[in-house]
Amino acid sequence: MRVAIVHYWLLGMRGGEKVLEALCRILPDADIFTLFYDPEAVPPEIRSHRVRASFLQPLRKHYRSLLPLMPLALENFDLRDYDLVLSSESGPAKGVIVPSATRHVCYCHTPIRYLWDLYPAYRNDWTRSRWKRALMTPFANYLRLWDYASAARVDDFVANSENVKRRIWKTYRRESLVVTPPVAVETFYCKPPEDYYLIVSELVAYKRLDSAIRVCAATGRRLRIVGDGPEYQALRRFANGNIEFCGKIGDAELRDLYSRCRAFLMPAEEDFGITAVEALASGKPVIALGRGGALETVPVNEPRGGIFFPEATDASLLEALEHWEQHENQVQPRELQAWAAQFSEAEFARKMRGILFPEPPR
Repeated sequence: MRVAIVHYWLLGMRGGEKVLEALCRILPDADIFTLFYDPEAVPPEIRSHRVRASFLQPLRKHYRSLLPLMPLALENFDLRDYDLVLSSESGPAKGVIVPSATRHVCYCHTPIRYLWDLYPAYRNDWTRSRWKRALMTPFANYLRLWDYASAARVDDFVANSENVKRRIWKTYRRESLVVTPPVAVETFYCKPPEDYYLIVSELVAYKRLDSAIRVCAATGRRLRIVGDGPEYQALRRFANGNIEFCGKIGDAELRDLYSRCRAFLMPAEEDFGITAVEALASGKPVIALGRGGALETVPVNEPRGGIFFPEATDASLLEALEHWEQHENQVQPRELQAWAAQFSEAEFARKMRGILFPEPPR
């Protein structure tokens, strides 16, 4: 059986790329098709596969501006020789065209957030230029029509959480199975906590890092932020000496930062929340906005597992921090690590193999 994996773009290692890495281990002979590819930004497991980038590849430095051309690039991939196509979607990926005899499974991290759930915020709050807002409206309308139509090209949807399963139904009116993303839980470890909170995130507006930075800067709490992105300069304006931007770091350094933090902060709604699971696997509680994927990943045994705050406001986050700090000594790291074990890569592989290669009826 010839298998192709279609992933939106390979320009760094975030949650979606960690899922792709696990899929590469399940499908060691699969070819990979992607809109943009930077070999130096991905691990050897992905580079070992034959990777084909789209005709947009020479423009990859400007990939955020090329969304209107991505449908054309995806439909240009030639997938006639494959028996199974697995698309990995949060940016556009499922829009490829496959033969009628080819099965197409889409592992959906979320329907494209800047076209659906977060479109009003992207257009009205996070796009400062008037002319960009003016262009966004007709382009987004065209892309939503294409995105909705391309969902009909998928035979089976797999959602990364119950949260995303609801979004898939709301957006495409398609049912889906839930397989939570893989986390290498056995590679994380716990050390005595030091005096800092931790965030691991791409620096983009919808992650609401500005709220956490404002709260910690105003109250003298130390905060370390791992990741980079287009909002770096804007976020620096909120920061003071208590806030440390660590940038991109290696896996070993990241695990060490997890192991020594007081707690992990997740100030925005997440599709699933791989970083929250990584924190729990490190024996660290999670202080999260009580919406979306966090409700599925963070154990409800506050304050030992963490705390949910109800509103996406600075005041609500501060109240959660103060409440958690009153009970900080009740944290049981081994309980958190045991909880995180359910999200292992072995469990992900077992479920995905069952979907990709179902046993024939007897």
